[in-house]
Amino acid sequence: MVVAELLRDVMALEIKQLMQSRYGAPGLLCFFLLAVGLKARNATCMSAGAVIFVLLMTQA
Repeated sequence: MVVAELLRDVMALEIKQLMQSRYGAPGLLCFFLLAVGLKARNATCMSAGAVIFVLLMTQA
């Protein structure tokens, strides 16, 4: 139980930092799609997240 709460707090901090970074909302969308795709084993979500990630990295 304590580990789950700790992980939740760490993830909240990371998401907040990601939103404030130069990638902003698209970076958060990429992270969300990759996480959902991995958890649900959905290739479509993982592919969409990967495409957004590549697009963000090519702009850098």
